[in-house]
Order: sequence, then structure tokens, then C-alpha cells
Amino acid sequence: MAKHLLITGANRGIGLTMVRHYLSDGWLVTACCREPEQAIELLSLLEANDGLSIFQLDVTDYEGVDELAENLAGEPIDLLINNAGYYGPKGSNFGGTDVEEWRQVMEINTIAPLKLLEAFSPHLKQASSATFAVLSSKMGSMGDNSGGGCYIYRSSKAAVNAVVKSLSVDLREDDICVVALHPGWVRTEMGGPNGLIDTEESVVGLKRVLDSLEMSQTGMFFDYLGQEIPW
Repeated sequence: MAKHLLITGANRGIGLTMVRHYLSDGWLVTACCREPEQAIELLSLLEANDGLSIFQLDVTDYEGVDELAENLAGEPIDLLINNAGYYGPKGSNFGGTDVEEWRQVMEINTIAPLKLLEAFSPHLKQASSATFAVLSSKMGSMGDNSGGGCYIYRSSKAAVNAVVKSLSVDLREDDICVVALHPGWVRTEMGGPNGLIDTEESVVGLKRVLDSLEMSQTGMFFDYLGQEIPW
């Protein structure tokens, strides 16, 4: 039986590339994004891939998240990837912090991943073993922070890393592996044109890490090369 991936933020960048790679590997893929009707590249994959399903989902619409989980009731999910994220205002250095933007970034990057897993944990429990992966960032690492600034984005990723760590403890008995992943500085709409790698290099690396994960690694923080990142 084919394995099943559910991924958020699947309309472009890393998410879209993830969809392509998992489909080519024979997985069933449930791809979610806020505006599917505008996701031309994602929609173009439908004709050639019977294993692809596309759903409208705003990860901060928690009623909508619960409804999708109900629609997929009884379907095991082997891999749940929270890829949707928001950087917020560029810079966000000391002085004049935009509090409303900060709240929005925290909502999308920190609260939504936890609510997503709360809704879909029954589906992961139905798989023989399952993984919940959160696309985090090295910018959320306390140990790696030598540059300062970027308060809004850094704090949201540091916070979701704490969520990942707690989930790994709480879900260990359910044989659900929970990890935070740093995709690298990728040339995407969020990462900008100066990124060091493209989405292909990032996703090939991330998929290699995910394919080789073991329960002994739950609660860990890896980059796309499989190297552990300090919290």
C-alpha cells in the first residue's frame, strides 16, 4: 500500500517541490494551500498523478483544519509536513517592532503547526509508524544566533522548536516521530533571490533526512544535509 503525505503550503517553493518528489516516489499526496485555484503549477500535476489530492486550507483557520481532518477520517497519514510559514516584515530589528505583524507570524509559524497535529494525530496513529515534520529555520536556534536582530521571525521559529520538543515527548508512545527541519537558505519567494541553494537541492536533502529517520531521533533538529542543529 502506498504511503501517504499531507503537506501544507504546497502551492510554490519548497512545498511544491516536495509534492513533485513524493509523487515521483509513488506516494499518495494530499497537498494543501490557501488558494488552490491560483496554484497553476500544483493544479497542472493533477492530470498525470492519480495519487494527488488538492485541498483549500488556511492553517490558521482551525475550524477548516478540523473539517479537513474529518473529511479524511480513516485515512492513515505516514508523513505530515507543516511547510506553510510567514516571515513577516524584513529586518524587524530593535526599535519600532510591529506588534500586529509579530502576532500574525507567531500565529502562522508557532500556533498553527500544533493545531494541525492536534487535528491529524488520529490519522498518524493509524499508520504503522508516522512522522510529523515542521519546517523550522536555523534562525530559531539560540546556539547559532550570532547575528542578532530579526526578532519576529527568530522568536516564532524558536517557539515552534519548543513545540516540536514537547510533542516528541508526548507522542513517543504513539510511535510518532516529531522533528524540526532547516531547509537551508533557499531561493524562494520567502527566502529571496540571494539564497544559497535552490528548492531541488533543499528538497532532495530534506527527503533523504525524512526517509532515514528513526524513532531514536524524535525531538531533534536537523538541516537539509542531515546535520544536527543546536537548539
